[in-house]
Amino acid sequence: MPKPKAPPPSTAKLILFNKPFKVLSQFTSEEDKASLKDFLNGNECKGFYPAGRLDFDSEGLLLLTNHGPLQHRIAHPDKKLAKHYWVQVEGIPAESDLAQLRQGIELKDGKTKPAKVKRIHEPAIWSRNPPIRYRKNQQTTWLEIVIHEGKNRQVRRMCAAIGFPCLRLVRFRIGSWTLDALSPGQYSIIKVNLSV
Repeated sequence: MPKPKAPPPSTAKLILFNKPFKVLSQFTSEEDKASLKDFLNGNECKGFYPAGRLDFDSEGLLLLTNHGPLQHRIAHPDKKLAKHYWVQVEGIPAESDLAQLRQGIELKDGKTKPAKVKRIHEPAIWSRNPPIRYRKNQQTTWLEIVIHEGKNRQVRRMCAAIGFPCLRLVRFRIGSWTLDALSPGQYSIIKVNLSV
C-alpha cells in the first residue's frame, strides 16, 4: 500500500535583501557586473531565486525564495502586491504632474494602472555610492510612489513621461515586507506562513 503523500509545508523561507546600486538581480554575472552571488553565496542561500526583479541601477528590497508557489504569489501581477518606492526626481513636479501618475499614464507598452503618489521629505537612508549626478542650479524632489504592477523600468519611465527624470530609485516595501534596518548588501531570512 503506497504511503500517503505528506502535506505541503505550511511555511516557506524568504530572503529580504537590500540590493545595492549597480548589482544585477540574478546570480549569473554579465560583463563583470556584480550579481547576487557576490552577496548571497552561503549554504543558507542555496536554492533561492528572486521573486520579481529590481533594475541594475535601482536599490532596495529584493525578495528571494526557494518555494515556487510563494515566488508566484509575490511576483505575479495578478496578485497585486503593492510595491513602494522612494524616488528622487530632477525638478519640482506640480500637483497637476503628479495627478497624471495617479490617473495612469500612457507608456509605449500600454497605460499604467493608477499609482499612489505623494511628495515626501528626503528619507533617512544610506548614501549612494557613487552619488547621483546633479545638474547645476537644478532642484530635486523626493516622491513616494506605490504601484501594483511591474512593467520593465516602470517607475523610471512614468517619471520621465511627465518630464521629471528619476535620479535615484529605492524600493523599500513589497506587500508587508520592508527593508527595516538592512544596509546595502545585507539580508535576512524569515519564515512565511503560507496559510495566510
